[in-house]
Amino acid sequence: MKIESLSLCTFAACSILVGSIGIAAENKGMEGMKDMPAATKPAAKQIMGMGVVKSVDASKGTVTITHEPIKELNWPAMTMGFKVADPALLKNATVGRKVEFALEDRGGPTIVAIK
Repeated sequence: MKIESLSLCTFAACSILVGSIGIAAENKGMEGMKDMPAATKPAAKQIMGMGVVKSVDASKGTVTITHEPIKELNWPAMTMGFKVADPALLKNATVGRKVEFALEDRGGPTIVAIK
């Protein structure tokens, strides 16, 4: 029984040592990465929509669009206001203009692109 325990302990110690050597070898040349920023969460999924701009409120950073159904969100065609991720996007939002827009969930549907 003692021999089995000793062999098991020896095997475990060797496994840990070999594993540590493998990790050290994998990390060789990675010294400069310590100053890299932490990983960020993956980009949100963008959902595309089509519609006509009804109004723009640059002071609030919003645009109202009458959009076609958006299947990915189970939304019927409707008119609704959206926040924009960047107020500069509003330059592409002229009242009466048909637009294609990309939405992301940023605490609510937010337009991240307008074409």
